[in-house]
Amino acid sequence: MKRSLIAAVLLCLAAAAPAPAADPGQGPTRPTPPTTTDDSFHTRANAAWLGPRMRRPAAGSQVPPYFEDVSVHDPAIVEADGRYYIFGSHLSAARSDDLLRWESIADGVTPQNPLFDNVLVDLQETLAWAESDTLWAPDVIRLGDGRWYMYYNACRGDSPRSALGLAVADRPEGPYRDLGILLRSGMWGLPSEDGTIYDARVHPNTVDPDVFFDAQGNLWMVYGSYSGGIFILKLDPATGRQLPGQGYGKRLTGGNHARIEGATIVHDPRTRWYYLFTSFSGLAADGGYNVRVARSRAPDGPYLDGNGTDMATVMADPSLPLFDDASIAPHGNKLIGNFRFDRKLGEPGDGDGRGYVSPGHNSVHRDPATGRWFLVFHTRFPGRGEAHQVRTHEMSINADGWPVVAPHRHGGKPPRRMLRPEVAGDWKLVAHDKPISASVPASRDLTLGADGRISGALDGRWHLSNHALTLALDDGRRASGVLSWQWNETAQDEVPTFSATGPDGIALWGSRLPQRTTQQALQDILADVTLPQSTGVDLALPTHAMRGATLSWHSDDPQWIDHGGGVTRPTSSQGDRTVRLAATAHLRGQRATRTFAVTVKAQRSDGLVARYRFDGDLADASGQRPAGSVAGALIDMVGGSIAFPAGVSGQAARFDGASGVRLAPGLIQGHRYSVAFWLNPEALSVFTPTFFGARDPDHWISFLPMGHAGVGGHSMLWSGTAWYDAGLGVTTPIGEWSHIAFTVDAGELRVYVDGQLRYAGGGFPDVFTGSDGVFSLGSNWWDIPYRGLIDELHVYETVLDARQVQALAQP
Repeated sequence: MKRSLIAAVLLCLAAAAPAPAADPGQGPTRPTPPTTTDDSFHTRANAAWLGPRMRRPAAGSQVPPYFEDVSVHDPAIVEADGRYYIFGSHLSAARSDDLLRWESIADGVTPQNPLFDNVLVDLQETLAWAESDTLWAPDVIRLGDGRWYMYYNACRGDSPRSALGLAVADRPEGPYRDLGILLRSGMWGLPSEDGTIYDARVHPNTVDPDVFFDAQGNLWMVYGSYSGGIFILKLDPATGRQLPGQGYGKRLTGGNHARIEGATIVHDPRTRWYYLFTSFSGLAADGGYNVRVARSRAPDGPYLDGNGTDMATVMADPSLPLFDDASIAPHGNKLIGNFRFDRKLGEPGDGDGRGYVSPGHNSVHRDPATGRWFLVFHTRFPGRGEAHQVRTHEMSINADGWPVVAPHRHGGKPPRRMLRPEVAGDWKLVAHDKPISASVPASRDLTLGADGRISGALDGRWHLSNHALTLALDDGRRASGVLSWQWNETAQDEVPTFSATGPDGIALWGSRLPQRTTQQALQDILADVTLPQSTGVDLALPTHAMRGATLSWHSDDPQWIDHGGGVTRPTSSQGDRTVRLAATAHLRGQRATRTFAVTVKAQRSDGLVARYRFDGDLADASGQRPAGSVAGALIDMVGGSIAFPAGVSGQAARFDGASGVRLAPGLIQGHRYSVAFWLNPEALSVFTPTFFGARDPDHWISFLPMGHAGVGGHSMLWSGTAWYDAGLGVTTPIGEWSHIAFTVDAGELRVYVDGQLRYAGGGFPDVFTGSDGVFSLGSNWWDIPYRGLIDELHVYETVLDARQVQALAQP
């Protein structure tokens, strides 16, 4: 493709979800979540796990904060008479009295949105120019006349064809009255706002405005996304419009389609620095979105990072592929990106821990009365696809004058100073490194010794002075940090934390574990070990735990359960066998032991692993597996609802298009198995799963009633390991019962519909190699959920023959 054509391509990524996937007919593509063009799914997917959640307190802890969460993408915060408002893309808005409990007040570019009398009529010119049916990230500010001004914008989405305008209201909640368009972009081959022919490599995309007053009372607007970069314009504080003769204004950073957007500028009267916050990379769950900061003594720059790099020199390399991240990744001080504070065995709380995916497009609130700073942004979450929520984190300025962000979300408590004995101990460390990646780095173990030594993930010495933390590392790096007590949602308790950064611009976050003796820690670890009372599958015996501890195991009867947890099931004639397993935890030269009794279930003569009849519940009628659980629109979402109307035999499970069922883990192990079920769809959509099983997001199988264009839209069984597409040549009919069955025998796949063989082929991937596979009905991690009925799900650890499949296919 010619460079001129490449330069004309720009993705306006201020949207609340990524662009649609490539046409599956052009070859295998990874499944992608629905885009925001399907607002109904977007709302349902988030609503399934939003809303008030009072978390239970841990023993001896304080009462937890009460959060009510909302989904507002690209939130811009403003305070009015003690109440906070956030405004975001798709004309979404919410309000809060405490930054913890948010109430949605508007959503969707529809005539019913209360922010305008009728936004489709009022902003018709903007939407028509941008060739769009929605709005992107706005900003709202109160000017000297006491009224509220909204800087709205719209973008076509696959190009920088955008318009940015101004509306005014007497109240922050509107209704807003349009004052017209201020800037346009994307006028291919025509003169742009500065009089020259528009060039997307050097001219801005007129979206993502942020308006602010400088220390002298001058009004400015910083804006831009990808394209020619981030620009700043001086505004008339009386009208809110740009002063004449500026064109697009002055470029601060970006260009050549560098993935930089969501700029906001704030001034700190104490340090007298202006701070430029931007979001780097792509906003989707696989985009590696992250927030960075640079600073200047003047509102219009130059802005420098911790290494002294002028951000105006930071742009993409036009000789590299479009949306080149490698050229921009080393620059800007990183504040927050993908991370996960893992919860390890023996640590307080439950679950696997918490973290963020692609956090970004932030705004900043500074409380003038207290001087406290708050960073407000949207974020996705590990394993939850494109669903997103707003988060607020307290932000501080370290001894070197750089912002640092607290590791845990704001819990409502005022800052509390920390003493040296409270700092010493075992910590969990997250390092927000500069490279841009979709990976989600896990926390690592760190110890701040009472003698001032740092060990574990880092080596060096730590110092406490005036309640500020300094980390002097052995490799010569130095990080200046801020200490604070914060509410840890996983531990359900207040914990000491630190946030630090150095000249390299890498953010270091710490969250301290409870102070425990070695023996106390060993007992915590063993108390946290859980094994089933009975099993028919291999056991996942933990070998690592908190604080660097390890576990070893011993079986008193390795014939049935070996020392590594491998299970050999007795035959039906041998009967069940009970085995005693001893777990020994080792930490810092000490150890402790706990013993478990586990019964190994004998094999069934028919090879049945589980049978879900759906007769009013999600129980396994064979009695071998735990019952399924209702989930939301994605596998890991809470919420959802399953009904039980009449089915093929007794009752069936009805899926409403916003719910799924999480089945017992480890249903399938190895490379020989069979699955059979009845299916009655109420609707068909591409990629929607019915039966889904996965080892991880890159290794999975899924039965689709309607496949992609590559199989003519017919039903299919496919796999993400080697992109195996088994098209059946027929499509599951709507409103009728069909029996589906498939067998896998060491790579040999057979798929049956109503007892008749519809596909046979070799080379099917070996997905299920362990005992921790994830299984669900009606949903996966990415796609629109299933709507319709499922009945009589059978799973076997044997390969059924055609006669056995035909027997199951009889109603």
